[in-house]
Amino acid sequence: MDKRTGRVKTRHIILAVMCLMYFISYIDRVNIAVAGPFIRQEMGLTTVQLGLVFSAFAYPYAAMQIFGGWLADRFGPKLVLTVLSLIWGAATLATGFAGSIAALVALRFVLGVGEGGAFPTATRAFTYWMPVSERGFAQGVTHSFARLGGAITPPVVLAIVVAFGWREAFIVLGVVSLAWTLLYMKVFTNTPEQHRRITPEETAEIGYRSGDCERAKRAATPWRKLIRRMWLVTFVDFCYGWLLWVYLTWMPSYLRESQGFDLKQLALFTSLPLLAGVIGDTLGGVVSDKLYKMTGRLRFARVSVMVVGLGGSLAFLLPMTRVSDPMMAVLLLSSSFFFLEITNPVLWTLPLDIAGKYAGTAGGMMNTGFGLAGMISPVAFGYLIEKTGSYNVPFAISAALLGVGVIAALFIDTSKTVEKDEEAALRAASTAEADGAPVWAAVGPQRHPLRRPLRWRR
Repeated sequence: MDKRTGRVKTRHIILAVMCLMYFISYIDRVNIAVAGPFIRQEMGLTTVQLGLVFSAFAYPYAAMQIFGGWLADRFGPKLVLTVLSLIWGAATLATGFAGSIAALVALRFVLGVGEGGAFPTATRAFTYWMPVSERGFAQGVTHSFARLGGAITPPVVLAIVVAFGWREAFIVLGVVSLAWTLLYMKVFTNTPEQHRRITPEETAEIGYRSGDCERAKRAATPWRKLIRRMWLVTFVDFCYGWLLWVYLTWMPSYLRESQGFDLKQLALFTSLPLLAGVIGDTLGGVVSDKLYKMTGRLRFARVSVMVVGLGGSLAFLLPMTRVSDPMMAVLLLSSSFFFLEITNPVLWTLPLDIAGKYAGTAGGMMNTGFGLAGMISPVAFGYLIEKTGSYNVPFAISAALLGVGVIAALFIDTSKTVEKDEEAALRAASTAEADGAPVWAAVGPQRHPLRRPLRWRR
């Protein structure tokens, strides 16, 4: 709220629309797990076939991370996210009319394509709409809505299924997704200068410079610089994502098989850790931004929150290998997930801090770690349970990865940005030109726009 005018700031309206996207997209992502038993009964699917339907989403989701972010950098987040949301909304709607396992697999695959590039594109959308001091909060609150969407999916989908049927649940959710697309097209613009509602004062608060977006679209993507600056963030995201996928896939089975909860209790106690994550997501972003405002040290504000988040999650996860009391297990799971999600908004803020105008591509690189964890973690966790007959070993391995993530996070440096790399290259080129040497001798022939490497012809 603008204290001088009493109006809601335009960037906060944009943020609210993006929160709604995270909320809806997560419901569309996990609704199949809730409707799965009903789909299996109607179509006569085996557990293997149903598992195939579940897994069809993960592979295009991982593959679309970098590509979707790159598209947002190149063509702007408004166009790209509009197309992606139309794809996943249509896929969700069409699932309600699927008549075979082949159709279900195909539609889940298409859903993965649509949602795979959505979060990197949304991160790119914040580049010119959120000042540095509010980026942590923006990433935290949006991912809180994602976790909230996951938490309320079971009661919402089950209510529609009981009243009408599982097909109607997908039709309703698909319509809601498409309605959000219309709202996004009406409200969002790529930059503040394109928005009719923005004021010069708010544009100054954001720190947007006129023409930045168009210049960014024309800039060649510095893949090597991005990989050099983002690979460690991607690795930390993998360590974080490993445990998150455990929560999303194995937590109900653990509570039922290892702790003896019945079905009625399961609905409640499965949601509690996810709700704790809602709080953790928002708190992590708020605390990181607050630390930056207080100290002016961006690296400290980001890294300290990640270390506390991953370390706190580790501290509460380790006792899971010896706990026998069901309520204590829920308390430990909730506490561990709370701290784990403190890390999430900072991970999503780092592409903005490090890559700037290339935040879409960088966000895709970072979230590829999460996607890879999604391919490996659920399978490895299940394999270890089958081989050992216990959840203790897989929980211990998950805890060990959190420890590795803490160590890796200590080496992330937000002061080493892609923009500074480019500025250093330009300074080297200017110095070389002033000294009378060819410009490409300083920056490399492949980097200078007026000089191309010679190619031998046969």
